[in-house]
Amino acid sequence: MKIPMTYNLRNLVARKLTTNLTILGIALVVFVFTSVLMLAEGLRKTLVSTGDAGNVIFLRKGSTAELTSGIPRSQTNIIKALSEAAVAENGKPLVAGELVVVNNLPKRADGESSNIVVRGVSPESMILRDKVKIIAGRMWQPGTSEIIAGRGVAEKFKGCGPGESVKMGSRTWTVVGTFDAGRSSFESEIWGDADQFMDAFSRPVYSSITMKLKDPGLFAEMAERLQNDPRLTVEIKPEIQFYEEQSSGLGLFIKILGLTITILFSFGAMTGAVITMYSAVANRSREIGTLRALGFRRRNILVSFLFECVLISLLGGGLGILLAAGLQFMDISTTNWATFSEVVFGFNLTPGIITGSLIFSVVMGIIGGFAPAVRASKMQVVNALRAS
Repeated sequence: MKIPMTYNLRNLVARKLTTNLTILGIALVVFVFTSVLMLAEGLRKTLVSTGDAGNVIFLRKGSTAELTSGIPRSQTNIIKALSEAAVAENGKPLVAGELVVVNNLPKRADGESSNIVVRGVSPESMILRDKVKIIAGRMWQPGTSEIIAGRGVAEKFKGCGPGESVKMGSRTWTVVGTFDAGRSSFESEIWGDADQFMDAFSRPVYSSITMKLKDPGLFAEMAERLQNDPRLTVEIKPEIQFYEEQSSGLGLFIKILGLTITILFSFGAMTGAVITMYSAVANRSREIGTLRALGFRRRNILVSFLFECVLISLLGGGLGILLAAGLQFMDISTTNWATFSEVVFGFNLTPGIITGSLIFSVVMGIIGGFAPAVRASKMQVVNALRAS
């Protein structure tokens, strides 16, 4: 014989103040927990979506980021001649040598400076990155001091909007367009002619080379062959894997810091649940005695009180997730440790995060309600019925 769920629901309604305060406490903890996971997932998604499943990236051996890599032009020509490279409609291989440097620019909001990735690209780069679309102005012209800025850069940094100009390296550059990159990290970059950037920044080598494969299945064989090619001093990775690695350090830091704060907050929420359920046990002694007298067993009382606490936790968890879901409409920026430059990204709520947050709230409820539930189940019938 089980205690009806309606009994627990009526008790929650009867104790509105304590129930609502406990729900609110759990909601705040789950809000922080969910927000941290959304933040880390948003960063990961932004960087991973930068890569393309059909592209591979070449870096100098031993380099973990484009900033610390350097590939001579002579090796670029060797890579362009590889049979695995896809070919554009004009017959040219879809291989692009790119230069990556950082430049310090002032923000529009407060004038404070921050590093921005400046990427020298080629016409082939625009084919390789088909997510990149000009949304204002036009494309830069090869051989000129024209640049285009990612949406995040154009909105947040002075001199980076269409028609504006910015000093970088040894030149002043004119911004002729703004581009959208499908919320990838490219939106936090400035793009221009790679040859012009090499001259302006006195960098005679490429930072990386990106290639589109005819068939992604050719990657393993090609990588093994090039590893033993004495003409090349490069490492090769799938582009998606490379950008995922770029997010790992900062993403792990966000999770550790955020979850540490969440755990500290969770003690407060669980304490609230304990107080609420102990108060319920004290105020419902006669009810508990009556239930026992009606034939309900100790385990029925235990399960009923635990269910009540889990129900409170789920309500709090649902409210916390709902509040956190509103953060998806916000964009934030932080320094990407891999490039030491600013990257703009948003919060990202996934089904996995929702499930994890609900499980976390239930665990808090069970831990907080277990001791009061045990106490309720151990009450003697006679003593419970005599309680005032």
